[in-house]
Amino acid sequence: MSDAAAKHILTIYDTHADAFARLRSRHLMEKGWLDKFTRLIGGKGAILDIGCGNGVPIAEHFIRQGYRLTGVDGAPGMLARAQQAFPDQRWLHLDMRQMALNETFDGLLAWDSFFHLSPDDQRQMFPIFARHSRPGSVLMFTSGTDNGIAMGEFEGEPLYHASLSPDEYRQRLADNGFAVIEVMFEDPACGGHSVWLCQAR
Repeated sequence: MSDAAAKHILTIYDTHADAFARLRSRHLMEKGWLDKFTRLIGGKGAILDIGCGNGVPIAEHFIRQGYRLTGVDGAPGMLARAQQAFPDQRWLHLDMRQMALNETFDGLLAWDSFFHLSPDDQRQMFPIFARHSRPGSVLMFTSGTDNGIAMGEFEGEPLYHASLSPDEYRQRLADNGFAVIEVMFEDPACGGHSVWLCQAR
């Protein structure tokens, strides 16, 4: 069941884009981590939002601060909302696993998106992160707390999440040129998110 659910993630978000927009809180509980992310970037710059969804509220937060935003998402129903709300930014209908933009960014964010990938697909993402980074680029993503699969539910459909072990994340990051600046598991100030904040060497 979990394998099928993993393959179904983009379909779920595409099918239920309206429900997601209705249910997603506009309260930016993530702000503390987003501020750490932008402080490391410094000033203004270009951010790649990987699995950007409909752009609200996270991409919106960066746009309002003057960052240039490129949003990537594989669910066209979600991406269409982002394009409509923020037409001056760049929105790409693309599965993150196929990203090859031939450019680098000051910041890369995979918030509540990367952890929907299977463990093997997550492993393949670290070279992709590296190819879109340069020395000093900041990478932030959310994960689980340890190696394994966790099933949730959205609009009555099984919602797949997976995680590698913390030690493996550290090794994959190091192997691809990233230093871990800060990591916190189940941050109570951020709705229990587990967050990795990293920087390319």
